[in-house]
This record gives sequence, structure tokens and C-alpha cells, in this order.
Amino acid sequence: MMSAPGLTGFSGLQARHLLGLALCLLLVGARSPVQAETLVADLSQRLIAITTGFAGTDVLLFGATDGEGDVIVVVRGPERSVTMHRKSRVLGIWANTAQMTFERAPSFYAVASSIPLEEIAPALRARHELGTDFLRLELPPAKASPNIAQEWRAGLIRNFQRAGLYAGEVGEVTFLGNSLFRVEIALPANVPTGAYHALTYLLRDGEVISAQTMPLFVSKVGTEAFIYDFAVRHSAYYGLIAIAIALMAGWLAHLAFRKA
Repeated sequence: MMSAPGLTGFSGLQARHLLGLALCLLLVGARSPVQAETLVADLSQRLIAITTGFAGTDVLLFGATDGEGDVIVVVRGPERSVTMHRKSRVLGIWANTAQMTFERAPSFYAVASSIPLEEIAPALRARHELGTDFLRLELPPAKASPNIAQEWRAGLIRNFQRAGLYAGEVGEVTFLGNSLFRVEIALPANVPTGAYHALTYLLRDGEVISAQTMPLFVSKVGTEAFIYDFAVRHSAYYGLIAIAIALMAGWLAHLAFRKA
């Protein structure tokens, strides 16, 4: 007597992913034509817990479509004000001689696609900010000429890419058959905390016909969260405690070396 096939050949995490993909397909296929969703997507986890030993992680985004189409995924971190500095030699010393502040820049940005982004119309890419070339990085009005502003903008993107916070390359959305798709988004160890958004777009004939947004939260937990929260809420006390600990460590080291 043959037993029914199971998921024993997969790890628990892989099995959950497969079940999630199957559920997405059922949700799409079980609807009537009038009620059918053209796109269903979800994340393998909605909360990224940063502890002392956090070394980065991958988040799986999976889903299904009701037919053929191209899928683009964009993950954006919370927007923050970012100040850039330019150094120059003044009297033989390197010093900050200019600065530019971007009022709203995503603290994290990654994009993945099932097709090359170059095949998408520039107007559509600009509308949905598909790719770093089309990120709307806001500058104060009349802050700099267009050419100078473009240089600062390119410098900001380079700095974020060096830090691993802006993806240097476009990721690949992989289709499993004609409907199921998946993509892994890498979050580095220095990923900023806050509320993220994972946006999924379904394209057909060069137009977005369906979209879905999912929240993703990155938060410190445990002892590190307590210390961070205390340092932010009570910065003066945190500074005094840090000084006291440093003095105590220095005194203990002095005693140890004197006895030696």
C-alpha cells in the first residue's frame, strides 16, 4: 500500500514556503472570474528581530498570479533626512567644505524583477520608482543647480550601496511554473530599524494591472533593545553611566597591572 507523498524531504522552513506558495495558488484559482485576484503575495516573516548576534537575514517574498505577466518587487525602508558632506584640502588639512541634505531618502532600497528593468518604459519606472536611477530623492528648493544636485544624488546612492543598504544589482524574481513566483531579499547586519514596505507589481503589456503592499518591521529586541531605548530616552544618564563604566574599567586594569 503506497503512502501519500509528504514534505519529509524538506526542512521546516522550506515546507512552510511550499505550503505558502500552494495557498497563494489556491486563493487565485478558487475565486470566480469576476472576483479573482490577479496578484496574491506574502512574506515569509513580517518581523525581523535584531539581537546582539544579528548578522543579517534573507526574507522570502512569494506569491501567485492568475495568468502570465511580469512581476517586480520593491522593498523600501523608512524615509529619513540624510546629510552628505564633501571634503576638500584647506591649508593642507582635509575638512568638510560643503554639504547637502536630502529631506526624504529611503534608508533601505532593493528591487527585483522577472524581466530586465530596461525593458520597462521609463515613464512607468519613474512613476513607481523602479531602480535607483528613478528614486525620487528630495532636495530643498533652490538648494543647488540640477548638475550639482545630480552629483550629490549619485554620491548618496554610492554611499548607501557601499553600506549594503541599496542593492547594487537588480534581484531576480523566479517563476515556478506559470503562476507561482518567489524572490529572496537580503537584509544586511546594519539594516536600519523601522517600518518597511514590500511592494509587488504585476505587469502585462507594459502596464501595471495589479499591485500589493505588505508591511515589514525591523526592530531591536532583548538587551540591545533596552540599552538602545534607554540611550535615546535618557541620553544624559546613559552618558554618565558610560563614563562611570569606563573609569571603573580603567581603575581595575590599573590594579591588575600594578599587582603584576
